[in-house]
Amino acid sequence: MDVVERRISSCYAKLPWIFKGSALYQINLVKAATARAFIPKELRLVEAFGYTLGGFFLASYDDSPAGVFDELVVIAGTVWNPPTSCAWAARVLVNSDEACHHGRKEVGLPSQVARFSKKITAVPKGKRERTFGLLDTFTLGTSMSHPEDMVEVKVSEVDGAASADICSIKFRSDEMEKKLGNWMGPAIKMSLPSFSGNTKYFPNLLKYSCHLQCRVRPVRPAVVSHPLDNETDSGENIHSSQELHENERRLSVAVMLSKPIIALAFKDLTMQVEAPVVV
Repeated sequence: MDVVERRISSCYAKLPWIFKGSALYQINLVKAATARAFIPKELRLVEAFGYTLGGFFLASYDDSPAGVFDELVVIAGTVWNPPTSCAWAARVLVNSDEACHHGRKEVGLPSQVARFSKKITAVPKGKRERTFGLLDTFTLGTSMSHPEDMVEVKVSEVDGAASADICSIKFRSDEMEKKLGNWMGPAIKMSLPSFSGNTKYFPNLLKYSCHLQCRVRPVRPAVVSHPLDNETDSGENIHSSQELHENERRLSVAVMLSKPIIALAFKDLTMQVEAPVVV
């Protein structure tokens, strides 16, 4: 969806950009061939046995330069940036025109406007203890729900009047407070360096860092599904820009459906993003 051209909103004028909320960070084993469809040829993929580390970052911000919004960052893989490495985003889906415009024009991200629909389903009492482990818990945003409910987030990419389903993400609702004594995990600080750019909106290669401060705990990986799970493409024989866009969407879904390794719940999240620099 094309966002109307305009100057940077005054809300993004002040640096660094601060985002507050909660998030789920899930790391998947992604096929190197799938990740290479997104990553510029001049960058070297970090891979072993035909796989790289990708996944997704699902966040709900209750305070940000663009106000309240949800975000799904699909991470294609990891590339070398000696002596360390950086993540590469395959797709960034947000339900905010302001955030989408900023991501495209100022950060060089492949941002798209999307619709996030959240549904809470009660887990049958007889299945609760048998189905879920102690750490299988996570909350997205501030919606109130029963401690043993299942949350489903459906994400659809919006293009004018049309929309395309991207995925469904299911996970447990908030921590069982009484059993864990309000334990939210240790407070940590971490930095997630990333490359961006190489898009039609920002052709230059950029580098930026997200500095996170939050409470973190491991959770059981979310269950990701798509109505057309088997509709992936190798990326070959793509001709028109529309076909390319649709193929990138399918490959983004393939990244989401990859085998999960670990999932982390971020609570009381404060994320500080510095302005990107041209590499």
